[in-house]
Amino acid sequence: MIKATRLRELNKALTEQGTLHLRDAARRFGVSEMTVRRDVAAAPDKYTCLGGHIVRVAENGSPAGYVIQSEKDHFAQAKRLACQKALQYIQDHDTLFIDCGTTLVALAHLLPPDLDLTVVCYSLDLARILSKKPNVRLLMLGGWYRPSSDSFSGEEVLRAMAEVGINKAFISAAGIDENYGVTCWNPHEKPIKQKAMKLASHRYLVADSSKLGQRRPVLFARASAFDAVVTETS
Repeated sequence: MIKATRLRELNKALTEQGTLHLRDAARRFGVSEMTVRRDVAAAPDKYTCLGGHIVRVAENGSPAGYVIQSEKDHFAQAKRLACQKALQYIQDHDTLFIDCGTTLVALAHLLPPDLDLTVVCYSLDLARILSKKPNVRLLMLGGWYRPSSDSFSGEEVLRAMAEVGINKAFISAAGIDENYGVTCWNPHEKPIKQKAMKLASHRYLVADSSKLGQRRPVLFARASAFDAVVTETS
């Protein structure tokens, strides 16, 4: 595969997935990771490598994609405060859907150990935390692993969700624009978020205030679809 073709395929992959790991790109194009790095370096105005992942570069020159490892420390205190506020909506014997993303990792940590809960999730990081909660019955949704968000996706996830009586869904977002809507980075998250929102009796959007006024590539809901938008300042 020649360089021009590789770059076209790279652009297609990033449009579909949001990010692409160097290892997966090398396998997809039939070249070495070093060759992929050189391709990326030759188009610094379009792409960059971040944490072993290839992401787009925004107009301001900063990485435009989402890679969960690079997001863990961003606004960490604000995310924790937002999740502390979200706890008010959780009661004993609830069946919760908890979305992927670094914000809701904080929510998993903060769940009181004495609450009797059933939790549905598709994030590997969340599952590790929730598995240590003594009174949590955990349903981990499997499928194809997505390193950029440390989560799973696919028809298997959607089918399993349809069999669970979710009463409260806690959803994450990368952008919240009052007029445009609620957005995320990764296309594979959209059908899962939408399915959880459809199944749940109550829907809560949890995000730090840096997400307000932002638009990201994948639109999945209107802000009015949520019972509450929870931030550290709300």
